[in-house]
Formats: sequence, structure tokens, C-alpha cells
Amino acid sequence: MKRIVVLISGQGSNMEALVHACRRERWPAQVVAVVSNRPHAGGLALAEGMKVPTVVVDHQQFASREAFDMALAAAIDKYLPDLVLLAGFMRVLTPAFVQRYEGRMLNIHPSLLPAFPGLHTHRRALEAGCKFAGATVHGVSSELDHGPIVIQAAVPVRPGDDAATLGARVLEVEHLIYPRAVQWWVRGRLRVDHGVVTQLDGEAQWLVRDSVRPATPT
Repeated sequence: MKRIVVLISGQGSNMEALVHACRRERWPAQVVAVVSNRPHAGGLALAEGMKVPTVVVDHQQFASREAFDMALAAAIDKYLPDLVLLAGFMRVLTPAFVQRYEGRMLNIHPSLLPAFPGLHTHRRALEAGCKFAGATVHGVSSELDHGPIVIQAAVPVRPGDDAATLGARVLEVEHLIYPRAVQWWVRGRLRVDHGVVTQLDGEAQWLVRDSVRPATPT
């Protein structure tokens, strides 16, 4: 039985989707803890409602990133995790922390990486005139929002979209692809060769949702 620790900073909707999928689909895994760097993160109450233990490691109580990451790792390691999942965890992790969990840490990012790493992804996609936006599940490396891509989902950018409406559409597919990627990982169905991830059963590592037919040229 694989042991999963989920890190959050906010409302925890991806964490909630992961816990529900794990239980519903009977993965050979269990979410054993949810850890937040923010004491008032909404996801903590969600986790408690699902009977998942919660821990707060408040980053504001530490003088440096390195000190915070050491305390965070100590809190995580108490749960003996096989896999650490970043689910809206809004901290830049130090290389030492990433190396500690190398090969067993995944993240979901709200863009079609390598486009738009970092913050404000939906606004930046709109400003760039993108016709599709989306989300990416990837292995975590020491470079921000990089690492081997496990699965991606795309949604169309609609006329009149703003960052909020586009972000809501992207979040819907995040809730689909993150559990799918984690299930593959816990069942041992992923292989990484030279930074490229392959799903060993041939399942699609992409999802396109809510597509619209292009206008017919006149």
C-alpha cells in the first residue's frame, strides 16, 4: 500500500479530487496526510472532513526558504511517504528538498508546459492570444515548473474569456488528470526514459475537453 502526502496552500480542490479518486477507484494507496504552509487554508477543513490527518508548517515562522523546507520535510517524513503531491502548493522549493523526494514527487501546473511556468498563467495565456490553455502533471525538478510531463489536458479559449472563467475551465480538467496520473504512478504503470514519460498500457497521456468546431471558411 503506497503512502501519499499532499501539500496544499489554498482551497484544496485538487487534493479533494485525489482523495475521492483514491477511495472510489480503490488504488493500492492511501492519502495519509495533508500538509499546508498556510494555517487558514480552506483545504485543511476539507481534509479533516474526509478524516485525513492535517499538519501546518507556517512558512512565515521561518527566516529562510532552507529552514522552512527542512521543517516541511521533517513533517512529511513522519508519515513515511512513497509519494509527495503538490496540489496548489504555492512555495518555491529548494534544490535540496526536491532532491530528497526525487522520483517520487508530482505537481500539477495550470498551463500547457513548457508554456507559462510560474504565476498568472491564465492571464498570460490570454495576453499571448492562445487558442487553447490547459494543465500539466509533471515530475518535480529543481527548475520551477519543469520536469518530466506525465499527462496534459487542453481546453479552448473562448471569446470573452477572462482569467477567472478560463481558470475555472482549466480547474475542471485538473481534477480529471491529476488523479489519473497518480493512479498510474501508484500502480507502477509509468516509465521515464531520458526525461520522457510513457504510460505502459498505452493509455492516452492527453485530454482535450469542451472543444468547439472551428468556423467554416466562407
